[in-house]
Amino acid sequence: MSRPARDLLWFLCASALTLLAAAALNFMVDPLQLFGPARLFAAMYSPDSRMQDAGLIRSQDFDTVFMGTSLAIHFRQSDIDSLLGVRSLKLSMTGSNSHEQSFVLAAALDRHPGRVIWEVDDWIFRDAPEVDHDIYLPADLYRRNTRGIAGYLFSAAMTRESAWILLRSIPPLRPAVARLTNGVMFRFPIARVDDINILRPDVALSEAYNAGKARAAFADITDPAHRRYLSDGYDYEAMVRNFEHDAIGLIAAHPDVKFDIYFPPYSILQWVAMRDASPATLRIVYDFSAYIGQRLTQFQNVGLHDFRAVADVSHDLDNYADVIHHSPAVDLKVLAWLAQGKYLVDRAAPLRPLAQLKAQVAAYRLEGMER
Repeated sequence: MSRPARDLLWFLCASALTLLAAAALNFMVDPLQLFGPARLFAAMYSPDSRMQDAGLIRSQDFDTVFMGTSLAIHFRQSDIDSLLGVRSLKLSMTGSNSHEQSFVLAAALDRHPGRVIWEVDDWIFRDAPEVDHDIYLPADLYRRNTRGIAGYLFSAAMTRESAWILLRSIPPLRPAVARLTNGVMFRFPIARVDDINILRPDVALSEAYNAGKARAAFADITDPAHRRYLSDGYDYEAMVRNFEHDAIGLIAAHPDVKFDIYFPPYSILQWVAMRDASPATLRIVYDFSAYIGQRLTQFQNVGLHDFRAVADVSHDLDNYADVIHHSPAVDLKVLAWLAQGKYLVDRAAPLRPLAQLKAQVAAYRLEGMER
């Protein structure tokens, strides 16, 4: 054998051994806990929910799944558990659409929880790529198929995370390695499930949530240069189609699971913005809300909770960081309302809460609003 051939052979062998070593390290450390709860090394977690949820579903014990968008991302699991008397798993994903949410929920339902708490709004049912064409959601990790497992085990990025978690487990190195944990250098900086995607402890709530920020957001989205945001993607037929496929399809396939679905308490300014700057969008939202209410109240395993007309919250602009995102104090109110069954939609009158919302939006006046 010529020397170039031997060198090539050695190179191929070394490369294969390196890949196998990386795969062995990833399997042993299992940063996502995709193969079960962490045992050899302390568990660490990523704020990237679309990736991390695949591991949480496989590694955690739960009887209740909590799903939603950024409006449900800062809830603490411990608060959900204590206020609702459940053992929950928060799978909320910022900016997620109904295709993503339904897909992740279906994976979680394979673990046979008895309850789903699902924050929904009209926005999530707009058209979006299917999960296999969604560049942000690693669908094969949820399926745990050959492509997903191979991609996970042979990932160079995951090998780096495994090496970091391994080093962090060595007591003399732990303080130095922990100081490098900043969420930029490493993707798994969180030590407790309860701390995934909560607000940082150094956030001053009065600065993050106040009427000034809500009014500024209102002025921005109603500005003629930006108001297209209010109508972007709002197509009634598409929204109904996605709702039927992603929500009704999942509910109908799991009649033994209790679904508590709730509309979050947007600030009144979100509705007024549509009223004044995009009335056609508001009509679509109203029609779609009516459709959702009538459809969901047909299912005995669904409780629909509508918090949109709770004026004590939605009209108090100090509760908001913009026109929709509410403070942690409102998170706790939402959980309390769910526990009490408050604002549960009457099956005999599914459109009553919507009528209350319409009346509030029509009556609200902007006098004194700084623009």
